[in-house]
Amino acid sequence: MPRVGLSRAQLAVRAAELADANGWDRLTLADVAASFGVRLPSLYKHVESLAQLRRDVSVLGARELLDALTGAVVGRSGTPALRTMATAYREFAERHPGRYAASVVAPAAQDTEHLDVAGRLVALLAAVLAEFGVAGDDAIHAIRALRALLHGFVALEAAGAYAMPLDLDESYRLMVDGFAAGLTGRR
Repeated sequence: MPRVGLSRAQLAVRAAELADANGWDRLTLADVAASFGVRLPSLYKHVESLAQLRRDVSVLGARELLDALTGAVVGRSGTPALRTMATAYREFAERHPGRYAASVVAPAAQDTEHLDVAGRLVALLAAVLAEFGVAGDDAIHAIRALRALLHGFVALEAAGAYAMPLDLDESYRLMVDGFAAGLTGRR
């Protein structure tokens, strides 16, 4: 019997915590059940499958990433907004590696809630990039490039791929500033 008050939302939060601690790829329903002190079949009263729970963590991660990025850009524009947003992105990925990994999972075509969060994330990126005069199809290309830069850096950093004895913060800043300069040079 599930613990009183156990809900699908609580399962998603706990699963996100476990994904942060153990890795997104190691998330299991059994571990979530054990963390609540309930038997695995009890979870099926709240989620249909591990896939559904993973989807819930993806939505939660994307929403929390959106909140972090939004908070970072409030009151800023142009390169300062891009810098603080990029810093918030990296910090989120470092603090919440499981949620971050979940946040980059593409929404299913029929999942309106997940699509909404993803759309708001893209809209935020587009608003920051609009300060550089980027719009329309160019904005989509720039958003893809920015996401690839940021994700590539944080993924390589998380994997320990940067072994050279140079300051990673400086490398990250130079990367973001170089991207900003490229956008500024397009005007």
